[in-house]
Amino acid sequence: MRTIRLRHAADFAEWRDAARTLLLGGVAPHEVDWRQSEEGLFGEEAPPPPVAPSPRVPPSFLELARAVICHGDPARHELLYRMIARLQVEPHLLSDAMDRDVVAARRLEKAVRRDAHKMTAFVRFRETPAPEGARRRFVAWFEPEHHIVARTAPFFARRFADMDWMILTPRGSASLTGETLRTSEEPAPKPDLSDPTDALWLTYYRNIFNPARLKVKAMMAEMPKKYWANLPEAALIPELIAGAPARVAAMAEQILREAPAFHARLQARAPVEPELPSQGLAGLREQARNCTRCPLHCQATQTVFGEGPDQAKLMIVGEQPGDQEDLQGRPFVGPAGQVFDDAMRAAGLDRSAAYVTNAVKHFKYELRGKRRIHQSPDAGEVEHCRWWLNQEIQLIQPRLVVAMGRTAVAALTGQTPKLADLRGRVHALDPGRAMIATVHPSYLLRLPDAAARGRETARFHEDLAAARDWLSAAG
Repeated sequence: MRTIRLRHAADFAEWRDAARTLLLGGVAPHEVDWRQSEEGLFGEEAPPPPVAPSPRVPPSFLELARAVICHGDPARHELLYRMIARLQVEPHLLSDAMDRDVVAARRLEKAVRRDAHKMTAFVRFRETPAPEGARRRFVAWFEPEHHIVARTAPFFARRFADMDWMILTPRGSASLTGETLRTSEEPAPKPDLSDPTDALWLTYYRNIFNPARLKVKAMMAEMPKKYWANLPEAALIPELIAGAPARVAAMAEQILREAPAFHARLQARAPVEPELPSQGLAGLREQARNCTRCPLHCQATQTVFGEGPDQAKLMIVGEQPGDQEDLQGRPFVGPAGQVFDDAMRAAGLDRSAAYVTNAVKHFKYELRGKRRIHQSPDAGEVEHCRWWLNQEIQLIQPRLVVAMGRTAVAALTGQTPKLADLRGRVHALDPGRAMIATVHPSYLLRLPDAAARGRETARFHEDLAAARDWLSAAG
């Protein structure tokens, strides 16, 4: 039996060097007694390792081992050494989610990561006196379950780089002085901490507490009681929970009161949904000329509305106008429009018989010199324009809608799935109406590789041909 005495509780490099020497020496996992001690690395003199290649393990094991080594379980060193020995003959060991050693290691890893997360969430610094002209100084006390101080210290160094601080725990300490980060495994005594700003923090916490959204079980899961002793706001929690029902009732009582006078003026300034014009599509197009539902109208030259027959079986929906569309006031007349026209002809579809429009009616761009560079509309802008698109659909009553690009799919369905998951199939949009999703023609123009552009263009033609076949079958 070999006794290995490790000087540090959570030093991955120390354990790795010992495990490598043992493995190269042919020492089986059951022949090693791992212990933590200050008496040196090995309990007895280790023979020089034999001339052999270093053991190989996947990078995922190293990441796993760095976390597991921080756990407080005394058997963690034995577990990791057993796994590294098995990996030499079972290279795919980590992919076996049901293996006993893998399950045990993942459990320890999860506990360490959770403990580190709780440390980043529940450390509370208190300011201490600092010499005049020096950086502000802060001290915190925390009680982790595992040896995570050194693992978590870099987070605090990045987050609080503008001050000097020290975090003390029963499992070691970490400190930042200037740009120097230091850690130690020496247990630290609990300091007597007080901060005059605690009262201000409690006042803030009491006022941001929302009793109407109180979920005690969820709160206890995120903030277990074992952390309460070092959280100043924890003293308020029982009182706030007990008083929540009464506060909710008081909030409901306030709802019945008459709103202040200025609320009416604010409501009057809010955008009002325009009414559907009685003149049909022509009236809707005229109404859209003055659309100010979102800020995009401020920079665009004009509204680019859809065009086509009032009663079309096929509707084409793109993303938004481009530079040429914005200047001419018509959809799909620029470079992407030429690709679209070619594809329509190749599929045997007549553009003049289809209604062609966009999900967003104004051109969104970034000015670079004299060029206007296209920018994708965000979710809010798409949502604002959905009203116009929905009215177009209600008036046109198409049998089939071809959505070109993710923005068009989002405007039609209110969802943002991956385009690849929808492409190549017909989807029900409304009762009696279907949708086919494909790429936007501008995507084809952006492909740098000619071969890839050719393949994707052929697929685009196939998607439009599928729309033609569906319309033919539907009659």
